[in-house]
Amino acid sequence: MKKHLLFFGVILLIATSYVNAQQVNDSVLQSATLQNCIQYAINRQPIVQQSQIDEEIAETTIKSKLAEWFPQVNFNYTFQHNFQVQTNIIGGNPVKLGVDNTSGLLFSASQTIFNRDVLLASRTRTDIRKQAKQSTESSKIDVAAEVSKAFYDVLATEQQIRVSEENILRLERSYKDAYNQYQAGITDKTDYKRAAIALNNTKASKKSFEVLLKARIESLKAKMNYPVNAELDIVYDTSSMENEIILDTLQVADYSRRIEYQLLQTQMRLLEANVSYNKWSFLPSLSANGAYNLNYLNNQFSKLYNQSYPASYAGVTLALPIFQGGKRKYLIDQARWQLRRTNLDIANLKNAVNAEYNASLAAYKSNLAEFLALKENLVLAKEVYDVIQLQYRSGVKTYLEVITSETDLRTAQINYYDALYALLSSKIDVQRSLGEIKW
Repeated sequence: MKKHLLFFGVILLIATSYVNAQQVNDSVLQSATLQNCIQYAINRQPIVQQSQIDEEIAETTIKSKLAEWFPQVNFNYTFQHNFQVQTNIIGGNPVKLGVDNTSGLLFSASQTIFNRDVLLASRTRTDIRKQAKQSTESSKIDVAAEVSKAFYDVLATEQQIRVSEENILRLERSYKDAYNQYQAGITDKTDYKRAAIALNNTKASKKSFEVLLKARIESLKAKMNYPVNAELDIVYDTSSMENEIILDTLQVADYSRRIEYQLLQTQMRLLEANVSYNKWSFLPSLSANGAYNLNYLNNQFSKLYNQSYPASYAGVTLALPIFQGGKRKYLIDQARWQLRRTNLDIANLKNAVNAEYNASLAAYKSNLAEFLALKENLVLAKEVYDVIQLQYRSGVKTYLEVITSETDLRTAQINYYDALYALLSSKIDVQRSLGEIKW
């Protein structure tokens, strides 16, 4: 018996471990490419999830309003015991009006024929659904843009660390060469000390970049809603990223492609429906109703339900509001002012989109020009460093010139990668201003 319990205990432990491992694997990325990071963030960001919940709330609200078009059937049960039955004087004689115990079973039904609340729900359901979906899309666009920029910040810092590591290896070799030449009596000690200074500075820069990288990775995790204690291994290809910098700069800003404009258009239609809704307040509401009531009356509770006295009716109710102190007129005016205000929001958005596009396009062009110049500088700095390094080993150049060329090369490398990721970030701003980011 103990062996069987032990066996089942081991099986349960293995199953629990498998489930936990599966949950961990489902919550982390195996390959953290840019697209995977964006998709992960869209699936898990609370802002997007809240928008999706709002969609569900909007859908259930529509269904609850439309349910009023269906017949409304109700049942009521009542019981009343009279300690003192009401007495009235009829013909000079006191007469009790009623019995000690009364009970009733009421079945009632009503059908809306015309009602402005139900009519509004029927006409606006499509726009309400669209508004909820557009809000979700807007949240996804915001998340995608923010994650992309944070991703490029991480890449830039990682590349700075790699450049520092390459420079440390190169400076360590230079330091050994300078020290060996000093030991051989070819040069004085200033050369290898300069090499030591440059090496220490580069190591310090690498340390600062590593600290900065941790902060930027945590920032990216926060934007993705990624587990804090889980590893996030960024995967990227620098050469392919250079191919992604191209952007058509001859495009014209089209505000109709922006999700903000589409949301305002949907809001406009809803406000127009609200104006109509308030105008409908002058119209009557019409409904059909009916009921079937079983009444039970008896002085003795034990015999109360022995005999019923049914009653039933069917009818139509027409309700016409005549005077409400001007309330309906004021509500119509209020709805019209809200409509006019939204028209001005659209005008402001058109101006903002045009200004945003031109500003982001100017930043992109500036970053592109800087990137191309720094890319050329990187090639030149590498050539200069290689030539001076050979000349130094041949005794033609001084070590100071080697240090200077090495510093120029390191600066050119860091500036090149910084410019690349800044250019990609500015491209995102342009695409966002054009309404090209879709998720």
